[in-house]
Amino acid sequence: MIPSVSPMTTLVARRSATSVTLLCRSLSSNTAAVVKIHRSVYARRYPTMVVLPDGATINVNYHEPRRIIKLPLDLSLLSEAERKARLEKRKPKQVIQVEDEVEDNFNARKYVNFIRKK
Repeated sequence: MIPSVSPMTTLVARRSATSVTLLCRSLSSNTAAVVKIHRSVYARRYPTMVVLPDGATINVNYHEPRRIIKLPLDLSLLSEAERKARLEKRKPKQVIQVEDEVEDNFNARKYVNFIRKK
């Protein structure tokens, strides 16, 4: 006997010599949102914004569904100071940790008279 299955679930039954194995897979809109659609050729062209290295933007139709494509900057065309500034931005920033010592002068005996015993 096959158990009741919701319409969002596909059911595959395998028969072996001794038993029947049921494999269930839940299909929903969440499974499609997590991964990329694996197609080699898309059926249409998608509006995409191309950002040039100088910051200018161009709207084009692209063969894959992308929102923004940012073109890389050629570091050989920059001056020495601009090149050093760009390379410094790529390095990870060091986080300075400041430890404050909190002076603890709390005295619990001052508040004993506020505790009521029932």
